[in-house]
Amino acid sequence: MARDDRRLDVYLQEHNQLKQEQGQRIGFRDNLLYATLGTYAAILGFALGKDSANPYALLILPWVSLILGWTYLVNDQKISEIGRYIREQLSQKITAAMADTPDSTPILGWEVAHRSDGRRRRRKLEQLIIDEIAFVGSGLVALASFQAWGTHLVAAVEWVVGIEALLLLGLAVEIFLYADLTKGRQAKG
Repeated sequence: MARDDRRLDVYLQEHNQLKQEQGQRIGFRDNLLYATLGTYAAILGFALGKDSANPYALLILPWVSLILGWTYLVNDQKISEIGRYIREQLSQKITAAMADTPDSTPILGWEVAHRSDGRRRRRKLEQLIIDEIAFVGSGLVALASFQAWGTHLVAAVEWVVGIEALLLLGLAVEIFLYADLTKGRQAKG
């Protein structure tokens, strides 16, 4: 087997492994939304229960929002980075290893083509809004509901509410920064 053939085999194995990891991360990320909704329902059920309503349980929801939101964001970023690496580096390596191939069809064209959809920017904007609602808005609503409940707050609890609000706003910024609202071949992620 020629050196270029071995190199090509390694690149193709790398591609297959990366696509497998990307698929697993996509499944985990998407299931994280369902887990988030289920966790919120459990917390709200406890906080608003008929027999023993507990407004302090609402203070758990922002922490859950932060942890699950950050986990979602990190996985989403890794999914994008894998795609970027395949598009910008691995496809060039494979093309170079196949330099003697007469076919001029772009290698791994799907990695670029699916980003060229005319509605991609709108979908990414809609996803940004959903992510902000799911992971930031819900936490902020919980904090506002806790405040509106009229519970007398001790200073330590006021600090917790303030810290949670600041952390949620920080997560909102990070979600926005990673949203990748660009379109087409030159876009990142």
